[in-house]
Amino acid sequence: MQRMRILLQQKETGCYFKDIGSWVRDTAEAMDFVSSTAAIEFCVNNKLPDVQMVLKFQDQKFDIVLPVQPVPGPQGIDASKHLG
Repeated sequence: MQRMRILLQQKETGCYFKDIGSWVRDTAEAMDFVSSTAAIEFCVNNKLPDVQMVLKFQDQKFDIVLPVQPVPGPQGIDASKHLG
């Protein structure tokens, strides 16, 4: 069974998240998140723009890239659309 890693990648540069303020090209140096939820929460909490989550497998042909969409703040929500 292949091990899957959960990584964050900058869309523009292709670099992977290593640490706050540190992005690397080599996936071996990148931070591996324990779950996709943890990776998404990290993006939201740290307001990381233009990133995607990469589910990385030993064989690159199985890699899955998922966009991480920014969460609108309270000012971006039209409450009238959410009320019955």
